[in-house]
Parts: sequence; C-alpha cells; structure tokens
Amino acid sequence: MTKETNETPSKTTYFVGVDVGTGSVRAALVDNRGKFHKTSTKDTKTWTPKAGYYEQSTDDIWSACCSVVKDVTEGVPAADVKGVGFDATCSLVAVDKDGKPLTISPTGENARNVMLWLDHRAIEEASFINGLGHPVLKYVGGTISLEMETPKLLWLKKNLRKECWDRAGWFFDLPDFLTWRATGADSRSLCSLVCKWTYVAGAEGAEAAGWSLDFFTQAGLAELAEGGWRKIGAEVKEPGAPCGAGLSERAAGELGLLAGTPVGTSMIDAHAGALGLLGCSAPGVPRDFHTRLGLVCGTSTCHMAVSRDPLFVRGVWGPYRSALVPGYWLNEGGQSATGKLVDHVIETHPAASSARAKAGGRHIQEYLLDLLKEMAERQNLPCVAMLTKDVHVWPDFHGNRSPLADPSLQGMICGLTLSADEENLAVVYLATIQALAYGTRHITEALARSGHVFRCLLMCGGLSRSPLFVQTQADAAGLPVLCPCQPESVLLGAAILGACAAGTHSSVPAAVQAMGGPAAVVRPRELDRSYHEKKYKVFLRMVEHQKEYRNIMSDFIVLK
Repeated sequence: MTKETNETPSKTTYFVGVDVGTGSVRAALVDNRGKFHKTSTKDTKTWTPKAGYYEQSTDDIWSACCSVVKDVTEGVPAADVKGVGFDATCSLVAVDKDGKPLTISPTGENARNVMLWLDHRAIEEASFINGLGHPVLKYVGGTISLEMETPKLLWLKKNLRKECWDRAGWFFDLPDFLTWRATGADSRSLCSLVCKWTYVAGAEGAEAAGWSLDFFTQAGLAELAEGGWRKIGAEVKEPGAPCGAGLSERAAGELGLLAGTPVGTSMIDAHAGALGLLGCSAPGVPRDFHTRLGLVCGTSTCHMAVSRDPLFVRGVWGPYRSALVPGYWLNEGGQSATGKLVDHVIETHPAASSARAKAGGRHIQEYLLDLLKEMAERQNLPCVAMLTKDVHVWPDFHGNRSPLADPSLQGMICGLTLSADEENLAVVYLATIQALAYGTRHITEALARSGHVFRCLLMCGGLSRSPLFVQTQADAAGLPVLCPCQPESVLLGAAILGACAAGTHSSVPAAVQAMGGPAAVVRPRELDRSYHEKKYKVFLRMVEHQKEYRNIMSDFIVLK
C-alpha cells in the first residue's frame, strides 16, 4: 500500500501526466511512489462533417493541455515538478512547413488538422493496402485497420492533395505531436510508429528495422521517404526516453513550468493505461508481466498482452518489440466500440428518459443494475446474468477490430419484443455488457492459441468502474480481474513516462513496479460461468449468421 507522507510539498518529487482522450484532456500531479495529488479535466471539440468523419484541432487540444497542467500544479513550486509525460489517442495530425495546423478536412479549415482515431473515411484505402499482402502487415495481425495512419495518409493524398498533402511539413501521431509541441524536438515514439504506422522494430534475423521503402512504394506513398523519412519520423525513441532538452521556453511559459523540465517520449493512450496497469498487485496473483492481459476501457477497449518472444496472432495487432515495456513484445487486440456502445444502447432506448429520472443523483447504470437485481429476485433466478437467456447481442456496431479484423461487421440484437419499458432496457443493457465480455474472451482465445498464457485480467477506464461489467468479464473469461485502487491508470502511465525521462527510476519496469500500487480482485463465479459458456456459443454463432445473410444478399442487384 502507498504510505502517507508528512513531507512538505516543497520536498516532494512530482511528475505531471497528461492524457489526451477522445473527448477531453486530463492531467494529474503524481509523486514518485505513484500517489495522486490532484487531477484536472477539460473537454475538447470534435467535428463530424460527414458520416464516419471525426476531426479535431491541435490548437484546441494544446490549449486544453495548458489549462489542466496549470490547474494541477497550482501552488506547487515549478522546480518540484521533475518530469512531464504525454499520452494521446492514435490520431493523425497534419502541420505545414512552418509548423502551423494544416487541414485534413473536406471543409478546408486548417483549424481541423486532426483525423481522430475512430474516423472511418479511409475504408477503401485500407482495403487496397491489405490487398498488397506485404510482409510488414504480419506485424498488424495480417490486416491493417482503417484506424491506423497509413490508410489515412493515402486518403489525404488522394482526396486533399492540394489542400494538405503538397503543403505538409510533418505528419504526426497525436502523442508525438504533443512532445514536439512541448520540446521542439522532432523525435517519434516507437510505441506510435510500430503500432499505427507500419514501422518495423523486429528481432535479429527478421525484417530490417525501420521504414519499409518497398511497402510505401507499393502503397503509393514513396515520397514520404524523402529527407530520411523526415515527414513521418527520422528519429525514433523508446517510450520514456528524454525528448530533446526538455520543455522549450515557449511551452514552459504556456504550461506554467520551468524550461528544460524533462519530457518523456510519449505513448498511445491505451498503451499508457497498460503501462500503469502492469505494476498493480494483489495477494495470490502472479506479477509476471507476460501472464497479464490489460484491458483499457474507454470509448473503445484495447487488450494489451506482452510476451518474451514474438507471437503472431491473426487479427490481432503486433507483435511490436519494446512498444510497451523494453525487451518485451506487445500484442494489441481491441473492440472498436465499448463505452460508446453502452451509452448508445441506453440513450437510444425509449425508456432511457424515465430510467434516468428515477435514478435521481445516481448514474443510470447503477439504477439499471438495481433493477436487474429486483427482476432476478422476483423471477427466482440464481443470478442476474440469467435474465438474458433469450436476448443476445453481437457488439460490433462500429466494426470488428479483433480478432476478426473486419470493419464491415455490424451489430446484432436477437430477442426483441414489443416491450419498451425500463425492464426491457435493463435486459438489453445487460446483454450488451455480456457481449462485450464475450468479445474479450474471443480475443483471449485467439491470443492463447498463439502461445499466450494468462493468469489474470487487469482493468482500468470508465467501464471498469461498473461492478457489473467487471464481474461479467471475470465470469465470462474464468479469470480473476484486478482493478487498481488508484483507478487512473492512463494518467499514471503518462506520469511514469515523465519519471523515466527524469531518471528517477532506473528503468521502465522499475518505475512500473515502484508506482503501480495495490489492486482489488474480482474472482469468477462458477454458476455464472457455466451460463456464460452457453451464451458464448450463441455469440460465436451470431457472427456466422451475419456472414451467411450477407452472402445471401450479395448477388442482389438494384435496378435503376
């Protein structure tokens, strides 16, 4: 357990972690033992000019970063802040040759220079790149996602050549933009490049490390190799390594910190969450990194697994060497819509308004859980889970990220009736929570077939605050779930990067172990697990039915 301290603030070593998520920027002031002293949040703007298009602004994001950093460090001597770490969504940033925002939008507005991770405009480009069958694709599970940066770059070249492509000075992953903006140093994170840009960090005897000119030539993006790949990354560093000479004078003034304060090489937000998760501990649960599957649950969910040797898993991104922990290989699975899906299912139901009114000051999901318990008791059911015996959900309302890697898949609900009351809402909500857990199991089984062995799940993010979600994950997977007592694992991971850059800990693993903290354990229940075994069979059958229906309709021609 983290111990309280009687030290005065001026004697405490602090680090600032900054997390840029899908809809907000957050910051935390964290000490070298992983204790949080203050957090702050500020919302950011998102534009959706067309269906599937999601755009943001680096000016808006940086302004929010400055606001939250100033907030968490208020009253703390700037000299006591020894390091800063950034993480962010894996979104594509375009800036011109003067470093100013450059449009990625069909509106032509330069302020809109960020193509958000969940932007799905590049579906044709992703299909074209996958059709190449290039060897680098084996490091992304054999299939590149349209959420990654290479398809988005190709879309920009094809659709905004004059407005963006020909005028671009740099293309960044958003985490790398933040360290560049903070320090002026044009280095890139190995985490971002190998996970989202097809940069290869292979083992000895594998493909040559670095950018593949052959791949970019085949993809029609060969000009990105000019200047030693300067536009997309000439200098690559492992997460936590110091960026340049620390905060620039300009950025330090904007953030309210000292120039030269060390800045750690960044990470993607989910990966920062996994970094913060890996070190948490609980009695009787192994602490070996390679036996743990980390779930970072937000708008989407990322499933992070590390191994000592490279393991290739069809439909799962990776393996990526040293993208999370130096010396370990990372596999990254995921679900494209989880928190967003739960919100969607609730908010689009006719009974949402009345349920929210009856919830009073409680979160609507707390009210629905209480209602489910009442229903199970009234029906003499041994567990709440069994309320969904006749209601089944396939959760890919925004495509399947893994292990099927099919962005064209859609959501399904089986068992609908004419009922539109709160009890129906509660059951559909429960079936959705269960479907997300079966998605985790689907990913876990794919990882296990390739050699991963898991002893527990680690969980952080918004959905991890739901007892129903956590218990259902444990029951469906048949594994204990660890939830850190300090729930802000993503912010902790960002702070760990700052601590590593400052040299406070000897290595990333040492920092993870020192700052990880204790966790609560939720164990699987046998009765629920036997029920989920049957539900999981239905889950797998549903996607096969969807494919079958698509095949039946595939030769239908609309006459005009």
